Amino acid sequence: MLNLDKLITKHLTRYFDPSKRIPEETFQQLLRYLRTSPTTINIQPNRFHVLETQDGKDKLADALVGRFADNAEKVRNASHAIVFTTRKDIPDTHLQEIFEKERADGRFADPEIQKGWEAGASNFVEIQTKNYGGDVLHWLEKNTYLVVGATMMAAASLGVDATPMEGFDRTTVDAAFDLTDTDYTTTLLLVLGYPDEARVSRQPVSRFDAEKIFTHM
Repeated sequence: MLNLDKLITKHLTRYFDPSKRIPEETFQQLLRYLRTSPTTINIQPNRFHVLETQDGKDKLADALVGRFADNAEKVRNASHAIVFTTRKDIPDTHLQEIFEKERADGRFADPEIQKGWEAGASNFVEIQTKNYGGDVLHWLEKNTYLVVGATMMAAASLGVDATPMEGFDRTTVDAAFDLTDTDYTTTLLLVLGYPDEARVSRQPVSRFDAEKIFTHM
């Protein structure tokens, strides 16, 4: 059961305990959820680099250089880390692959409904491409953030701390994972594990008052 009261007062973990590892069954459950997390029109624009070994985590940590070097400790000490990458565009071949998988899985019982869905989904990609002036990556990365947020809540329900990180140089991380000349680019990092209790922040969480951010109608 997800304890919302605990989440409301909790800081994101900045320091992980390197001696604690997520049980394999728990982590596999999290990956099953990650694979099925929702995206707009089921666009599924992501590939996930799952770093389960120290060598894998070190590869990412070594790519966090310059002003982002402080984040290397989080990666090295975490139980696991995930590099969330996003497609740079959506070619028709990707859409057709989605549609074929949906047909194979029987997502729609009626072939005519499936046909209408495919036409609508294709049109929606065109609309979003125009909305962002041709920069469809902007829209696709919004979906990546949706996936990361959902995964963080899933991790919390399993008793695992998950900390997202934007503090990295995309060029450097892409190069480390051989993404530079591919259809994908790094969008966000997520480190997972258990906090170093000796370094947990005990200060109150600071947010705007409800009156400032909620408009009730």
